Amino acid sequence: MFKRTLLFLSILGLVLFLAACGSENSEPEEENGDTNEGTEETTDTEESAEIYEVEHAMGTTEIEGTPENIVVLTNHGTEALLSLGITPTGAVQSWVGDPWYDHIADDLEEVNVVGLENDISLESIAELEPDLILGNKMRQEEHYEALSAIAPTVFEETLRGDWKINFELIAEAVNKEEKGQEVLDNYQERIDRLSESLDDRLDTEVSLVRFMSGDVRIYYKDSFPGIILDEIGLARPEAQDVDDFAATGVTKERIDEMEGDVIFYFTYETGDGEGSGVEGEWTEDALWNNLEAVQEGNAYKVNDTIWNTAGGVKAANLMLDDLEDKLLSE
Repeated sequence: MFKRTLLFLSILGLVLFLAACGSENSEPEEENGDTNEGTEETTDTEESAEIYEVEHAMGTTEIEGTPENIVVLTNHGTEALLSLGITPTGAVQSWVGDPWYDHIADDLEEVNVVGLENDISLESIAELEPDLILGNKMRQEEHYEALSAIAPTVFEETLRGDWKINFELIAEAVNKEEKGQEVLDNYQERIDRLSESLDDRLDTEVSLVRFMSGDVRIYYKDSFPGIILDEIGLARPEAQDVDDFAATGVTKERIDEMEGDVIFYFTYETGDGEGSGVEGEWTEDALWNNLEAVQEGNAYKVNDTIWNTAGGVKAANLMLDDLEDKLLSE
């Protein structure tokens, strides 16, 4: 016990030293993945003691057996683990929630909070003595050495875009590629069924609008919801049928660019009422109410966490629920 305690204190001291050499993380950007990780052949045996290698954004990491005590430093990563049947020992707090998003809160009641994506607590992570840490280069690059001193660490390359790429890396890192493929196959089956059910309605132009404190955005094809719409095969308004991430800082003079056969709008609200205030200001404006989709009752408010902020596999499936409910009931 004395040797174990001494070892832990030594690791913790090294971690804190390395942390002091790093810089503060930047402000959070949009959730969602957009990376092209390598894939190594691994086993999917629950009790395997073999050592396998995972290539990732920071290099190659050796992992022994199937990790059980896992700390995850991204919100979409938490969703990935839960979908693989894994409850993490520690996780970063959700961007919205106390401390978790509503749609995953029940699954995380016993999970330790280790900070935010852009403000992790190295000390809290070290105290959990994990055997694997999952993070993201855009969020925690300056802490990689300190994290690697605690446990084998695997980093995704970026955020934004196709969540499935980061999901595949996570499944590989936790030695559950077979289960991960099952999750992806089930998702693809839902995409295919919805696309088939919509059939001749796939030419429905779907517009995406987000309200935030101090900002209004129109979402294009390579955003989290934009990619899902593209997978289904739904059309987009011409102004939104491009690959830029989003039109930010939109003014009311551009409300006409929000037009579509259907509009889905969502509001990032942290609890101070500012996001909701922006939404109210815009949706009460005469220009908004002159949009054909609004006049025909085809403008739907949906949950921002599900449609944008969470950016994980569970959110993706819940977004499909919304699309089935709104588009197939018309």
